[in-house]
Amino acid sequence: MISEMLVKLWNNGLIQLGIWETVYMTALSTAFAYLLGLPLGVVLCVTDKDGIRPTPLVNRVLGFVVNFFRSIPCIILMVAMIPVARLILGKSLGNGAVVVTLVIAAAPYVARMVEASIKEVGAGVIEAAQSMGCTNGQIVFRVLLPEAKPSLIHGSVISTVTILGYTALAATLGGTGLGQIAIIYGHQRSNDDIIWLCVFLIVIIVQLIQVLGTWIARRTDKRIS
Repeated sequence: MISEMLVKLWNNGLIQLGIWETVYMTALSTAFAYLLGLPLGVVLCVTDKDGIRPTPLVNRVLGFVVNFFRSIPCIILMVAMIPVARLILGKSLGNGAVVVTLVIAAAPYVARMVEASIKEVGAGVIEAAQSMGCTNGQIVFRVLLPEAKPSLIHGSVISTVTILGYTALAATLGGTGLGQIAIIYGHQRSNDDIIWLCVFLIVIIVQLIQVLGTWIARRTDKRIS
């Protein structure tokens, strides 16, 4: 039986607002995480011992920093980054601060996803570009990234879904969205139907992201005729 609280939340538009807040926090956090993580992933790949410009010192230092942040559980890292959000935005609560902490938590993960995608590009393709006299910059922007595009898109889908999961954790730090609704109106008031509705809505969002990402990846994959 549907509880009166769930009906009230729906009629007041809070569920719909929660969906929107979850989607925009996820989209904004993913975009900024890629602004940081994509260059980091490229540098990690390029400076690797098998990369086009091996630089062991840079690779080790950058790899250590990325691994350091990746090794910290997400919720702990987000709490630790609250002072950074306060420094950037002047406040430590609200969705803006949550987005800052989400970006910091997700960027190292994105960097490794990007690195793995670029490393899938065949060595023969890179050698062909080098034999034609392409510079390292041209190889990165005209060979590595275009050739890795389908894999990068698949990786972005995984990263987006992961960040979507982070938004639910962010409810404990003052963030809104479906996570907050599930905690405040569901868990704290023992309304299981609200919790399961939020779970169902998040699953739907994940499926939409997956379908859209797979479609885009297939459209950009030159190997599929």
